Amino acid sequence: MSLSLAIVGRPNVGKSTLFNRLAGKKLAIVDRTSGVTRDRREAKGKLGDLDLTLIDTAGFEDYNDDSLEARMRKQTNQAVEQADVALFLVDARTGITPFDEYFANWLRRQEIPIILVANKCEGSINKYALSETLRLGLGEPIAISAEHGEGMGSLYDSLAPFIEDYTQLDGGDFEDDIKFGEILPDKIAESPLHMAIVGRPNVGKSTLANQIIGEERLLVGPEAGITRDAITVQWDYEGRPIRLIDTAGLRRKSKVTDKVESLSTSDTHRAIQFAQVVVLVLDANTMLEKQDLTIAREVIDEGRILVVAVNKWDSVKNRASSLKDLEYRLQTSLPQIRGVPVVILSALTGKGVQKLLPESFKYFDIWNQRIPTGQLNRWLEVMLERHPPPLVSGHRIRLRYMTQAKTRPPTFVVFSSRGNSLPEDYRRYLVNGIRESFELPGIPIRLLVRQGNNPYK
Repeated sequence: MSLSLAIVGRPNVGKSTLFNRLAGKKLAIVDRTSGVTRDRREAKGKLGDLDLTLIDTAGFEDYNDDSLEARMRKQTNQAVEQADVALFLVDARTGITPFDEYFANWLRRQEIPIILVANKCEGSINKYALSETLRLGLGEPIAISAEHGEGMGSLYDSLAPFIEDYTQLDGGDFEDDIKFGEILPDKIAESPLHMAIVGRPNVGKSTLANQIIGEERLLVGPEAGITRDAITVQWDYEGRPIRLIDTAGLRRKSKVTDKVESLSTSDTHRAIQFAQVVVLVLDANTMLEKQDLTIAREVIDEGRILVVAVNKWDSVKNRASSLKDLEYRLQTSLPQIRGVPVVILSALTGKGVQKLLPESFKYFDIWNQRIPTGQLNRWLEVMLERHPPPLVSGHRIRLRYMTQAKTRPPTFVVFSSRGNSLPEDYRRYLVNGIRESFELPGIPIRLLVRQGNNPYK
């Protein structure tokens, strides 16, 4: 049984640090800047033998209007409603503030068990600061240091009674017995599709993610750069599991000067590396700018499936001309992946969004395709007869054998005694031939040439 745990508190008390510790790896961005976390993030974690579902939240703010802070507070409220237990973190160094008291009163009115946690208690604990927490009316606090891992045994003792079938660990030093960072195995038998949504700031990535999921799961608004962490959401689409990753907007490197934005950018690049399908969201009014092409080339270089989603299509006046311009730019600027899929949609109204997942799964299946070696070599003979390799030092380059080494992305190996001399344009000729003959449109293909040893040399 997994215990759902919402980690709440005012800004900068160490919620994301505790989230990362219980998750066993750095998932949430941590910085001294107040209010770094905005969306709620979920992950599987483990504390000793307790299985946890962790929910990291934005810092409590007292806003009830249409501001960004109010929308962040709404996300935190939803996390508390969905969780089994709320961990209310306070800063033992700073002491209890009026905001702590205000939100403690709010939490007491919610129908959820609350555990008071005093963070940043490393070293000598400030006894006065701990006694000060009693006025919150939430009982004795648990003194921990999320950064250094102190007090985790006490936290275990507080959480264990909420799981019916738990077994207390016995013997030895309890702190040493707890193994932090053990991630729960995926309970879904079939491996989920990892899909990352990327693009420039304010093109509608989070709005699109919410439309796909079918609920207001991610924070959205007119402000640019709302999303900071790469937020993962898991759900099923027609029986197929999906891990959807909403990412922070990518700007040109020269424009990224803020430390938090730099961390967000690194998070997005990491999401691209570990994704299988990457949806590049474009603003229909400013399609395929230089930064869009930079992101697209990164996706291709990583060997991921690129799906172009043209958002805000409902605001375009001359649609025929815009679509023609897009096709031309894709052909001229991204010739290495001819046939890249394009989905026209409006994330705000939902029109066209239903086409995105079927298209993604279609190309995901092609990305996993394996071509038999015999079929490849028969194809190679035809290609060599049609256009023989060039002469090098008066000798013709002979391509003797070809096989597919791996999928994801499709990677082919050609063996030749003069493989290192094969020109780049001939490699492109073979790659384009593979794409057309074996129907791999829009898929990044890698061709490796291995040079064999000449026994007569």
